[in-house]
Amino acid sequence: MSLPDAVDYPFAWEPPMEVPAGWRTLREHSLQPVRLPSGDPAVLVTRYRDVKALFSDHRLSRNTGRYPTSRISPNNEIFNDPEIDNDPPRYLEERSLVVRAFSARRIESLRPHVWEIADELMDAMAAAEQPVDLMESFAFPLPIRVICRLLGVPHEEHAKFRELVDGFLSVTKLPTEEVERCRVGLWTYLGELIDAKRHHPTNDLTSELVKISDEDQKKLSDHQLQHWVQTLLIAGYVTTASQIGTSMAVLLHRPHLVREVQADFGIVPTAVEELLRYQLMGTSLGSLRYCLEDIELSDGTVVPKGSTVMLSVESNFDEEVFTCPMDLDIHRRENNHMSFGSGIHYCAGAPLARMELQVSMEGLLRRFPGLRLAQPGEDLPRVEGGFLGGFSYVPVRW
Repeated sequence: MSLPDAVDYPFAWEPPMEVPAGWRTLREHSLQPVRLPSGDPAVLVTRYRDVKALFSDHRLSRNTGRYPTSRISPNNEIFNDPEIDNDPPRYLEERSLVVRAFSARRIESLRPHVWEIADELMDAMAAAEQPVDLMESFAFPLPIRVICRLLGVPHEEHAKFRELVDGFLSVTKLPTEEVERCRVGLWTYLGELIDAKRHHPTNDLTSELVKISDEDQKKLSDHQLQHWVQTLLIAGYVTTASQIGTSMAVLLHRPHLVREVQADFGIVPTAVEELLRYQLMGTSLGSLRYCLEDIELSDGTVVPKGSTVMLSVESNFDEEVFTCPMDLDIHRRENNHMSFGSGIHYCAGAPLARMELQVSMEGLLRRFPGLRLAQPGEDLPRVEGGFLGGFSYVPVRW
């Protein structure tokens, strides 16, 4: 079965509030060849059924640093750490240690604290001159404060942490030297944080993981410990921040939907899920895998051994799974989207992200009943050259 011609990836959000045109025909083929930002080739698995199955398929390896996997970026080997085993059984053993820390009970116990942070940020917004940038005033500071508290990062170091993470996640945005400075700086900083927790443990997740590592290096070596703290800090901050800003921008672009939420805040959870499905602030770059042997997809198409493979979050628009997928339906009930992955690679921090998104939407729309975009949604600038594709600036009034 012949494949279509390769296309550039990620797809451009043009205009920024509309689903990329390339997504509308993407599932005509189960496998779409693409060119990554590095110029290297990869294949994108497009259909929901195949994507869901492949998330748990041992023939796709996440150990991209150990194989000749295509590069995401021409100047940044994002997440390629050959010392980390991201495949079962080792990955599952380490992941189980982290998942326990993100239990539903623990996350729900954080909700009052998240509301406190949200209220404080909204107080500052209310006192500021309008328009206010929702990204800088709310979307970025809320999750960074939450995840830093969870992991024990001192408040005065939040700005430094954010700068290092932003550089770490550069795809084409920053020069190689700056990316390397941030990569080394972030790793060094986390090593110092772990050392501090080892000598002066506190009631946070980093201290818990340090204790596990110190008791049994076979469970969690020093390098693995540092890797997981880095992963949790990045995932718990930047993806959630981007999704908060993107979700609110998309919602505010449709005032009739804002009014629906304000008339019944009970629909906030379904609205959050639909915005996670519909307006993806990320791409499939984070799902990069190396194909260890030929894999046949549901329609008979073969993913060739040696391919660099991405599992498409764009499968959230598969017509065979989602009714009218191109429509934004904040009342959608059947919504098993792929935005948090699936199977053994389902995002451990999903419960925390959901809770923060729910608090953000309800808090902002309750506190500011007249909240609206201060410029047309079509003119909002998207982030360029980064790992995520949210908005860089979302001015609002009320």
